[in-house]
Amino acid sequence: MRTQTKEIQEHLTPKLAHDILVEGNKRFVTNVKAQRNLQSQVLATSKGQYPFAVVLSCIDSRVPAELVFDQGIGDIFSVRVAGNVVNEDVLGSMEYACKVAGSKIVVVMGHTKCGAVTSACNDVKLGNITALLNKIKPSVDIVKSEGDWSASEKNVQRVSDINVTHAIDLIREKSDILRELEEQGEIEIVGAMYSVDNGGVVFFD
Repeated sequence: MRTQTKEIQEHLTPKLAHDILVEGNKRFVTNVKAQRNLQSQVLATSKGQYPFAVVLSCIDSRVPAELVFDQGIGDIFSVRVAGNVVNEDVLGSMEYACKVAGSKIVVVMGHTKCGAVTSACNDVKLGNITALLNKIKPSVDIVKSEGDWSASEKNVQRVSDINVTHAIDLIREKSDILRELEEQGEIEIVGAMYSVDNGGVVFFD
């Protein structure tokens, strides 16, 4: 498997970047990983990096983006925060990845059985965790408004799905840079959901 170079990155379209992630996850699920020399990739990227994707995902230990998409060193920017929420630092990181470093796709990836989302559904309040969970509350409120409320597994997953969509809305709303890159066809911004049960990633339409 080749290391990402400037030339490879420049010739990638957002669609091709998307397809690379889809194919990588298929390899992960079937346990047929691409052959890589990671030490060689360390050396190859020591003087520069040209990742093709930036992935915002949860800190959950079961959801390592590089492994989930079967990517190597220098392939993706991995942004991780509990509940895959968006804040100013996350936006700045994504803007750097795409505008400065040339990434072609932004993926916001939630996951099933998310502890942060479950905590938001249960109205947990604890130190700085409270402020973080407040960023998930708009998605909780939407599900609450849909009918009888309980923090059931079904409702928690519904909140997780909406939380991903909400994060994408915030990216477009609060980042002129990323919104304009998307409008110009330079990048794709897309949501996804990872299953901790089977390792599969489903991209949102």
